[in-house]
Order: sequence, then structure tokens, then C-alpha cells
Amino acid sequence: MPSAMEGSEGGEEGEILHYEETEDDNVSPTDLSELLKEGTKESHDRAENTQFVKDFLKGRIKKEVFKLATVALYFTYSALEEEIDRNKDNPVFAPLYFPLELHRREALVKDLKYFYGEDWKEKIQCSEATQHYVDRIHHVGQHEPELLVAHAYTRYMGDLSGGQVLKKVAQRALKLPSTEEGIQFYMFDNVSNAQQFKQLYRARMNALDLDRNTRERIVEEANRAFRLNMQVFDELDKIGRSLTEEAQDGGLPVHDGKGDLRKCPYYTDKLGKAGPSCPYHAAMALAKQPLVQLILAACVAVAAGAAAWYIM
Repeated sequence: MPSAMEGSEGGEEGEILHYEETEDDNVSPTDLSELLKEGTKESHDRAENTQFVKDFLKGRIKKEVFKLATVALYFTYSALEEEIDRNKDNPVFAPLYFPLELHRREALVKDLKYFYGEDWKEKIQCSEATQHYVDRIHHVGQHEPELLVAHAYTRYMGDLSGGQVLKKVAQRALKLPSTEEGIQFYMFDNVSNAQQFKQLYRARMNALDLDRNTRERIVEEANRAFRLNMQVFDELDKIGRSLTEEAQDGGLPVHDGKGDLRKCPYYTDKLGKAGPSCPYHAAMALAKQPLVQLILAACVAVAAGAAAWYIM
């Protein structure tokens, strides 16, 4: 998810997720690309400094969390690209329609198959924070399509920038195959030069026939997109902290018996309506049943009698 921020490839730790790598002498301060660059700086810095992103950049990410982040991306891009396709002929977005070069849904399907197997659809579900993001994208695409550019900009331009650094971090930290399974999301096979393509994309944005009020609303929507992203980051960070180091790949982590299992976002997400299956909590719940307590009491009495007989 951190790739929702446009950035530089100058390093892998620290300040790598900054906006424009080079200045374009042909842009004006009133151009949409410049308004977005300046108007989202604060949001960008806050997103860059979320704990999830900082840990990711340092290679401190559990595989299970990376898998859940990939799930969040799948639902996000499925919504985004559905709305982009809906508005591909709409003048407020049509010049930015680059499905061959940019669309990520099919790449994410490949990643999910790698992580979860052929039946991946049955093993994933949309988290609460991601659902809020998805709902907003659908609302914009269907009711305020002029704002769709804000979501496309924050996602795709970031994927072509800082996302390329995150690809390398994930591949190394998670020991993913050199053949790039699990990180197809970051592969843009139809973009031969990312920097040139981003310049083309920004030029197309600046050429959109938008009044000042609409441009300002797009900047506001981009900031909203950053906030929605940060909510997903925070959710993933909480899940990561709830996992133990002994968590089995693709399975439930070992629960330590402390706290309320229902409040653990990871267990809730994985178990859904099936109810908790943590051995500790299952045993405790069973022990509270009256019949079980009666049987246990009888067993204790028999054991005590046997012990007394042995001592005698």
C-alpha cells in the first residue's frame, strides 16, 4: 500500500517517497499537477511517517501482513479500475485512460494466486479500512467523476515512483523469488521509461478543461485519498503487531491467551463468522460449560481418591 505516494528512487530507507524528481520548466503554478504537488505535501509527509511505511522501508514487514496489504490493494484497484472504465469516455477523465500501461488488477490477481493458491478468492475479504476507501472511489466514479483523477494520480504515479523501491525491499525482506512472483503489482511491463510516462501523464492532467473550483476540489480529494490510505496503513500496522513471530505462513498465529480474541483485527478478519478457533480460547470456553465442569469435578474426585489410596 505505501506505493500510493509518488517518489524518488534515490534510496531505500529514509526520505525516498517524495513527489517530483525533476522540475518541468513548462508547468505553471496553476497547473493541476503543480496544485496537487503543493497541495498534498503535508498529507504526503504524514503518510510517509506512518509506522507501517517506516517499518516497511526498513524491511521490517511480516509476510502475512504483506499478503494482507496485497489483498487491500486488490480491492482498491478493482474499484478504481472499474470506475476508470466507466468514465473512459468522459472528458473529465478520458485523456488519462491508460489501461494497458497502468491497470494493476490483473497483476494483483497473479500475486494473490502466488500467496494464497488457485482458490485465493475464497481466502480473502475486504477489511474495514479498505472498504471505506473502496466506497469512496465508487462514489466519486459514479457521482463526481471529475474527482477520479485525484485517486488515479495518488495511486498510479506513486506505483511508478516509490513503489519501485518498495518492490526491492519486499523482495529482499520476504525472500521472494528472483523471478518476481508475489510482486507483479510493481511490474509495469508496458512502461519502458517511467519518468517519461509520468511527464506525459502530468501533461495530460494539466490539459484537462477544468475550472479553478474543480481543480481545488481535486486537490481536496487527493488529500482525502491520502487519509484513506493512512487508515489502511494503520490497520495493517495493528494487525502486524498482533502477530507473533511464530505465525504460520498462511495460517493463524499462535495466540498467547491474553486479551479478547474478538478485538484482534487479524483473527476477526481471518475467521469471519466462523467464530474463534484459538486453542486457548476454545479450551476455556469449553471448560465453562456446566456438563464439562461436572465431569472435570468427578475426574478430580477420582484422582484424589486414587492418590489417597496410594499414599495409604
